Amino acid sequence: MDPGMPIKKWVILYPVYINSKKTVAEGRRISLGKACENPTCLEISDCCNHLKIPSAIELDKAYPRDFMQRGRVRVQLKREDGTLCNPAITSRKQLMQQIAELVPRHHGRVKKQEAQSSSSNAGTSSKSGKGGKKKR
Repeated sequence: MDPGMPIKKWVILYPVYINSKKTVAEGRRISLGKACENPTCLEISDCCNHLKIPSAIELDKAYPRDFMQRGRVRVQLKREDGTLCNPAITSRKQLMQQIAELVPRHHGRVKKQEAQSSSSNAGTSSKSGKGGKKKR
């Protein structure tokens, strides 16, 4: 990121825009089938880096409809001369759909899911049923 670039002109993405747990009235902007579950600003920024699109995280900013939702990501879709940073992504909606596809495969998410599945299997026993006296 160049220090002379005007970040104020970049597109803003709130995690709520691609959150499948939110309704359209709560701020979701893409279809439920394409949205992902509870994305974070860090995951969105990493996906932008993967797509070779400059981004900047602003953790001190809040979503206007829900001030408890902290953080947003500024993304540069077009350069100063008007050319696209990534020719495959031409619009904000297309960017949100691409990010929503990448977030579930994010390396931090994959590790969390593996840890949860191994800990949930460790506590189960092979016995089934109520356990009590059998009737004769």
